[in-house]
Amino acid sequence: MNTIHVDVVSAEESIYSGEARFVALPGESGELGIYPRHTPLITRIKAGSVRIETADGGEEFVFVAGGILEVQPDCVTVLSDTAIRGKDLDEEKANAAKAAAEEALKNAKSEIDMARATSELAVLAAQLSALRKYRKK
Repeated sequence: MNTIHVDVVSAEESIYSGEARFVALPGESGELGIYPRHTPLITRIKAGSVRIETADGGEEFVFVAGGILEVQPDCVTVLSDTAIRGKDLDEEKANAAKAAAEEALKNAKSEIDMARATSELAVLAAQLSALRKYRKK
């Protein structure tokens, strides 16, 4: 079977490691699709869902808060400060964090505070979107 090895790694741990038929993830300028024997590539990725079609035909979802993608013909590596398995996403926690970030944005005293809160909101919105996609499966 034609597969590619996939590693998704966060700052704390390896989130996923295994063989896959296909990987889809949020590139900076749109959705990227990676099949085995893809041309080598290094690029940044946005916050969102990494969808891995496993060798046995199943699907794994991992939420990433942005990061770096490295593609070699036989290996895909996703490096992200934050990566959460789809089944571990917690909607209540994400909604609470989003409300806190919205409050921080309202009370921002400087451009830096505003930029930090805006960035956090974007990541949390992507996390909630990924969670909804995962729940539909």
